Amino acid sequence: MWRVYGQLRLNLPRRTKKRLPQRPVQPLAVIPQPNEVWAVDFMSDTLYGGRRFRTLNLLDEVVPETLAIEVDTSLPADRVIRVLEQVVAWRGRPKAIRLDNGPEFLADRFATWCQERQITLWYIQPGKPNQNAFIERFNRTYRHEVLDAYVFESLEHVRELSAQWIWEYNKERPHDALARVPPATYRARLTAGSSPLKLSP
Repeated sequence: MWRVYGQLRLNLPRRTKKRLPQRPVQPLAVIPQPNEVWAVDFMSDTLYGGRRFRTLNLLDEVVPETLAIEVDTSLPADRVIRVLEQVVAWRGRPKAIRLDNGPEFLADRFATWCQERQITLWYIQPGKPNQNAFIERFNRTYRHEVLDAYVFESLEHVRELSAQWIWEYNKERPHDALARVPPATYRARLTAGSSPLKLSP
């Protein structure tokens, strides 16, 4: 019986790593119009009881304005699509999304959803998070001011504090890169045709 078990072990398929395609460098050239390029990324943390959760962060690179922070224990590709659909419904679709090579973003259904809406996917090169510098800078701020600043009792607690922080970040806090005005104010000026300011990641 031991011999049979060993033979079965030998017949198991070998796991192989999926090779990522070559990714061209996508320059951080900011188009001076809101809703042209979005950036998306995941973060993770734990609740007080030790349960892990993730956040899906979505940012308009040009403004830069927080479009969504989705919080849950699992955020698969279908959930990513649902969040994007909700934001597109009130904001309109972007021309491109800058993102890494996570499995949620490589899923066929996600790529198909973007293709059907003529949204170009700008994948960064593996191991080069600096190529998504706008969202990385945003993540550091969110980490410092929310995720590391509170002890969360539940997912709803994370969502509530994140929503409050988004309101302040978008509508009340002056940003140095935006001539000391909040992102929502800056977007209104761009939409009205005012001269854009130079942004730095």
